[in-house]
Amino acid sequence: MTAVTENMKKENRTKQRKLIEERLRQEELERLKAIEERDQFYGLQVDPEVEYYEEIAHREPGDTNWVGYGFDLHPQVTLVAGGLLLVFVAWTLLAGEQAASVFSSLLTGISTNFGWLYIAAANIFVIAMAFFAFSKYGKIRIGGPEAKPEFSNFAWYSMLISAGMGIGLMFWSVAEPIFHFSSPSPMFGVEAGGAEAAQAAFAVTYFHWGLHPWGIYALVSLGLAFFAYNRGLPLTIRSVFYPILGDRIYGWWGNIIDILSVIATLFGLATSLGFGVQQVSAGLNFLFGLPTETWFQVLLIVIITGFATMSVVAGLDGGVKKLSEWNIRIAGLLLLFVLILGPTVYILSSFFQNVGFYIQRLPQLALWTETYQVGDKWQAGWTVFYWGWWISWSPFVGMFIARVSKGRMIKEFIVGVMLLPTLLSFFWMSVFGGTAIFNEQTGVDISRAVNENVATAMFEMFQNLPLTGIISFVGIVLVVFFFVTSSDSGSLVVDHLTSGGKLDSPVPQRVFWAIMEGLLAAVLLLGGGLAALQTASIAAGLPFTIVLLIMIYSLRKGLHEELYHLDAHEIKEVIERTPIDVETLEGGLSATGD
Repeated sequence: MTAVTENMKKENRTKQRKLIEERLRQEELERLKAIEERDQFYGLQVDPEVEYYEEIAHREPGDTNWVGYGFDLHPQVTLVAGGLLLVFVAWTLLAGEQAASVFSSLLTGISTNFGWLYIAAANIFVIAMAFFAFSKYGKIRIGGPEAKPEFSNFAWYSMLISAGMGIGLMFWSVAEPIFHFSSPSPMFGVEAGGAEAAQAAFAVTYFHWGLHPWGIYALVSLGLAFFAYNRGLPLTIRSVFYPILGDRIYGWWGNIIDILSVIATLFGLATSLGFGVQQVSAGLNFLFGLPTETWFQVLLIVIITGFATMSVVAGLDGGVKKLSEWNIRIAGLLLLFVLILGPTVYILSSFFQNVGFYIQRLPQLALWTETYQVGDKWQAGWTVFYWGWWISWSPFVGMFIARVSKGRMIKEFIVGVMLLPTLLSFFWMSVFGGTAIFNEQTGVDISRAVNENVATAMFEMFQNLPLTGIISFVGIVLVVFFFVTSSDSGSLVVDHLTSGGKLDSPVPQRVFWAIMEGLLAAVLLLGGGLAALQTASIAAGLPFTIVLLIMIYSLRKGLHEELYHLDAHEIKEVIERTPIDVETLEGGLSATGD
């Protein structure tokens, strides 16, 4: 009897396992079908299937817009943000050399007085994301319980990385480790040029390109995706604050939030585009002897912005998606070339050691504020700059990630956004930066060239590898592609913000914002180069840091509300699926005297 019972149990377990496997297979087929059959995207359109808040269900995105002459724009957001940017452009061009001095003083002032705020806020963002992922909120699906992803995992990760880090990884992957190797952070107290300096260099580099920036992106993108897909609100930053502001998001409070978002996004993008064009100029000089002066960099901005404009016209599927996938393929080949042609064993072994050291020192790195450092402040040009840069970029990257993330559970979403891009960034930095430091340790003076012109760092490293010319040309092409995808994605996002979340804004309007991004990058290069780019990011990111801190509270309220309704829905489904024996129920009630 016992043997028969055991066999029956085994058969039941086998049937259950097969049923589970079949269910998972069907879900995967449904995911693939949803991806293949969806309509083509031409912008950041989001048409939510729900109207959760009855009191604003009658509102439509862009219902107060000004329409005409090829534009469909939100008047207050566009005029105020555009006016402030034009005033900045005019002042920078008129001030000339004085602008560079002002940028330098502003950079020092913000870093000295508000550096602690950036440090604290970045840590709060990471902790908040870990809480949302691994708490009860992690089971919520973006778009509702039945939503399916609109992009494959490969396309999704490709767009995350291209939008989030593209140009920056190319520009700093050699320069930053070499800088920290030759001038270590005061936090470590080690001498330059030694083994301890190399380990410290990678710990700091990983810190600047790891969990903290991706935690910032995850916060903004989760807030936008949830309130757009689960609450039926427009895909704009103001929508995330509905639990706090209510329908006032359509008034001046909402306008201020979106104005700050537009300004932060444009300055963050201009910083990245400025870095990118400096690197393209340095590469063309290295290969063909072309000039590296500012006028030539401005010319390159004009040319590459033209390509970005064509990508804007092609739309999200025809432009950004395809270019992002090609970016990842070309970047993967370049990474493989450097890994194989460079000191392979050194790179791989140092990668694992560096990750371990980063994890060991992460608490100290995350909380260090350089309080007791006398004299020049090291942190102003590095950690504070990076946190300001990532925060100012977060509306752009966050909105773009939100747009392509429907159908993913919050836990899957946060882990996907924070973990895989972080590890890929670490490995990229280890391959390129590790090769450069290996060369430096074996007698090749790369640090001198990097200190003279940081934009030449990657090409100086390529000189010590076989097939230098081919690899350098591939590097230039990749930077241009990243430039185009960043400008393209950014113009779609800014256009979305300035049209009140309009689903299908006119192409001339998108072209206008693509040109504005290029103009702003050119003006910053003319007004002070690297210092101007760093100052723009830090200054634009400061007010938006406060916005993001409040966003955590608002998002938590929205998620808590969603969880309550999901639990009620699940209870209702259980009741509907469970048959009730009326006679037994009545007999039980009679026995108790009820």
